[in-house]
Order: sequence, then structure tokens, then C-alpha cells
Amino acid sequence: MNSRWDFLEWLGPDASASVLIRLDDPEDLARVSAVSWSWRKFVVANGFGKTLCLRISPDVPNFSRIAEVRNVNKTAEVGCSAAAEWESLEREHRVYLYLSHCLGSSKCERNCIYQAINASSTDNYPDESIENTLEPSEIMDRRPSYWSSSGQRDPSMPENLTYKLVANLCIVDEIKIKPFRAFFQFGHPIYSAKAVRFRMGCSRSGLGISSSTDQQSTLVENYHWTYTSPEFPMVQENILQSFKLPKPVICLGGILRIELLGRVQKQAIDDLYYICVCNVQVLGRPLSPVLDLNVHESADSLAVTYFPDARNQTLPVSTAEENARDSSSWKSFATRFRHLGAIRWDHVILSTLLGPIQFSDDDGDADSDNDDDYGDLEEEQDLCRA
Repeated sequence: MNSRWDFLEWLGPDASASVLIRLDDPEDLARVSAVSWSWRKFVVANGFGKTLCLRISPDVPNFSRIAEVRNVNKTAEVGCSAAAEWESLEREHRVYLYLSHCLGSSKCERNCIYQAINASSTDNYPDESIENTLEPSEIMDRRPSYWSSSGQRDPSMPENLTYKLVANLCIVDEIKIKPFRAFFQFGHPIYSAKAVRFRMGCSRSGLGISSSTDQQSTLVENYHWTYTSPEFPMVQENILQSFKLPKPVICLGGILRIELLGRVQKQAIDDLYYICVCNVQVLGRPLSPVLDLNVHESADSLAVTYFPDARNQTLPVSTAEENARDSSSWKSFATRFRHLGAIRWDHVILSTLLGPIQFSDDDGDADSDNDDDYGDLEEEQDLCRA
């Protein structure tokens, strides 16, 4: 027993740092910080949690301020600047370690779209509005469901679709887009784009939502983009095409824009180029309710709030998402009801239009030594058991 050595003391701080900085799994870093109080101090003081997070995803920002909210407040030491600085380092360590864990995990991945904001243009509003892209099926109530751009003579004219995600902080892995096949036109043409690109960021105004009845394009200046993807080619096929990002990206601010680049299909009736999309999905993981982001109007200062107690909650769907589903479903129903009441379909035209289509109802440290700082180790040990 007397021959035991402390690894960090034996190697010294420089060599120990060279070893620990090579850890590439947040669970391993959590275990290291749980060995003893001296090991935890070394890990936290050297910012290994943040270093690891930036290595996993270089796009992770340097948050200007990290606040922490607990159900039971800790007793704070008053008049000790060193204690305040240590608490700040602890918060930073826990937040970046949690982000590292989430970036490396694919658990609870789902469609993260909360609401459609607007489209750069719409050919026939509201029948062909961006709201239709939230529906998984291209047939709703025996009517085609899709968004269509306005017609253009220049095939290089781009279009964009802008969406609000379910949280201000979301990890996005993949975007799926299904071009629309006009089964009611001769030859069943598919109105896809040539390529697609994605931008993620936040609203400068802090509102983030535009009225769905506003058909004017939202100015680029209204948004601060923190990530721009490479261009991905699209194929002219009526399938749900998958565009996987090179690395998981944290969407800071919850705004995602799809840029549709180039046109390939003319409409025979007017000889103009169109782009049509029937479904969009954004696959990822919201970081709420554990993390929330506050964006200042200047969009250059990002403050994150950490709710550690929320990690023990098992909420498969947040209240906001439930409200979004209810709201989206009601608006979709109301819109379709209005359309059916306003349009008088001739039976011959209706049967010609929808006759060949088969319809379906399916739309488809373990010892705390009574030190309060060790209470946080339980959170990091959760990473080891995740």
C-alpha cells in the first residue's frame, strides 16, 4: 500500500496534460475527473472538457456566459473571487462535457422541425405553400400536397425554404428532401433542384418566426448564419433524398435554411422552370430541456443556460413539440378545409386528375468527502452509464 503512486504527481503536470488531452471519449474524461479531488481539479482547470468538445466539432462556439439553474440552489461562498472563478470553470466543464457526449451519440434522433417560417417564393399561395412540406405524404385529403416556387426563365435562379427548429440548440446530423413528381402533368415530370445547401443560425431580432401568410422573402440580413454546409447534388427522382452533414452540427438559434440551387425542369404550359418539394425532414437531437441558448440582438454574444436537474427527466416529447404538432395539425386542417370550400372541382377533371392514383388512409469521483463540488460528479458518471 505504501508503494502506490499518484499518476498525475508521478508524471508531472506537463506530461499528464499531454496524456489526458489525447482522450477522445467524453465518458473516459468523466471517469478521470471522478478519480479524486486532485484529478478533478487538474481536468477542470486545464479545460479538457472544452478541448475535447472542440475537437469533436470545431463549430462549437465559445459561449460568452454560462449560467446554471438548479431546483435546489447550492450554498454560495460570499466574498471569494477564487471560489467564483472555480464555479465558472466547473460550469464550463460540465456544459462542454455534456455537449461532447451529445455530439457523439445518436440516441433520440428525430425530426426537429418545429414550424415553417417562409419560402423565397410561392407559385400558388396558399395551395402550394411551404406548410405542405411538413406533411409526410404527397397526397392529403385526395389532393396533391407540395410547395412550388414561382416560375423562372433563368434555370440558375435559386430558391430557399426557412424553418424554425424545436429548440434554440439542436444537433443536426442529416436533412432529407423529397422533390415533387407532378403526376397530373403529361410525362409525370419531377421538379427537383440541381443542388442543395444548408445554413443554420439565429434570428437577429430574437423572434425567429415570421408570419406564414407573409409571402415576401425574409431578408438574409435578418439572420446570423453560424454554419454553412457544402453543396450536395440532388437527383431528379421522386424519393426522400438524404443529405448527411460531414459532422454533426449544433444549430445555434434554431433556424435552418435550405438553399435550392439551380432548376432542371420546365413546365410545358408556360415554358418556365420550377422547383417543387413535397416533404422536408431535419434529423437530429434537441439539447433542451438541459441546455437553452439566449441570443442578443447583435447576434455576436451567445449565453447558454444549463439545467442539470433536467437530465433526469425522461420526456420523449417536449410540451413545445406537442403544442407545435397540435398547432400544425390544426392549421393544416383549416387550410385544406378552406381550399375545399373555395374550389369547385368538376367531377370529370377530378377523376382525370386523381383517377390513376391509389389512395390510402396511411399518411403515411465517488467519495465526496462532504464537499459540495463532488455533487456534480454524479452528472458526469451518468455519461459513463449512458
